Amino acid sequence: MSFKPGKDWSEIKSNDSWAIFKIMAEFVTGYEKMASIGPSISVFGSARTKEDDPFYQKAVNVSKLLGEKGYGVITGGGPGIMEAGNKGAQLGGGQSIGLNIDLPFEQSHNPYIDKESNLNFDYFFVRKVVFVKYSQGFVVLPGGFGTMDELFEALTLTQTKKIKKKPIVFIGKEYWSGLIDWIKNSMLADGYISEEDLNLFMVCDDEEEAVKYIDDFFKTHSLSPNF
Repeated sequence: MSFKPGKDWSEIKSNDSWAIFKIMAEFVTGYEKMASIGPSISVFGSARTKEDDPFYQKAVNVSKLLGEKGYGVITGGGPGIMEAGNKGAQLGGGQSIGLNIDLPFEQSHNPYIDKESNLNFDYFFVRKVVFVKYSQGFVVLPGGFGTMDELFEALTLTQTKKIKKKPIVFIGKEYWSGLIDWIKNSMLADGYISEEDLNLFMVCDDEEEAVKYIDDFFKTHSLSPNF
């Protein structure tokens, strides 16, 4: 069957134009609500991680330590590692922020988000902009496509100097080992990245080591946000 653009196609394109106003509204709401938060670290990871998973407890622990150091914790607002991050933030006395996304599966906001710090998004790209703009650093635990998307967004913007350098920590050496090997043995070896790009992140197993890396980073770098 051949495709013939007509009235229906024109209406689709017209609806796309009106969607710009909804996108703008999400940016404005996100910026206004996030402008009042203090220095915060984003904690990324799978929504499917169960409470009895060791990485769930690691997410609780690292977020608790961050809260005790005075950092807020920003997560995607859902279950799994996100829930653990928000739970840890509250245990540590830090601000607990959730940037929720409307999905047809697996996403509902968790009960550990501060009431005034729960935001809802329809667009992934708006949510990612808010994540990066209002985070002073990133802690990444095991996850799937969404985690990789958020991780490589942060790495790309840092590598290209679209944002100033921020601490990026991978927790879980065994989980990340295959990815790190591929980055070194394929991307670096074939000349697609530079040796210095390997310094954009660190990998560890210990939550205290992760928080120390972040704290040490800000002994020589400003906490002021930029984009």
